[in-house]
Amino acid sequence: MELAILSAAEIATLAFKKFLESGAGELAKHFTTAAITKMDELRKMIWEKLRNNSKAENALTAVEQGSSSDLERVADYLKVVMNEQPEFAKEIQVIAQEIHTGKIQDNSSNTMNINDNGKGLQNNIDKIEGGTNYVAQEMHIHQGSD
Repeated sequence: MELAILSAAEIATLAFKKFLESGAGELAKHFTTAAITKMDELRKMIWEKLRNNSKAENALTAVEQGSSSDLERVADYLKVVMNEQPEFAKEIQVIAQEIHTGKIQDNSSNTMNINDNGKGLQNNIDKIEGGTNYVAQEMHIHQGSD
């Protein structure tokens, strides 16, 4: 089984997710303990690789203080390093995949009973991954005589 290649932005998001979430408890609802540990490992590897670039360090520090807008800058610096150092890129890809594998799946189900020509809509959005909300449109079924 071949692993999907994650972008520098996706890897940076995984590495710094705990600094951007509303709390550790929220993160623990969506990732296993092992995955959260891997997030720390990945974050430390990124720090080590970008340590001698003062602009990158400023962005890293800002993200660790909760600045989601600086995450894009971190991803840009990370992308450059990944392109220049393919071995490092492979190493962090593997860790990012391990984190992604440790994502807790939402296996809950929804049941909706609609009576008397009522209308109902349901949706689930993966808040942790910034999921897409698909909205149903009204559908009419007409049964006529042949």
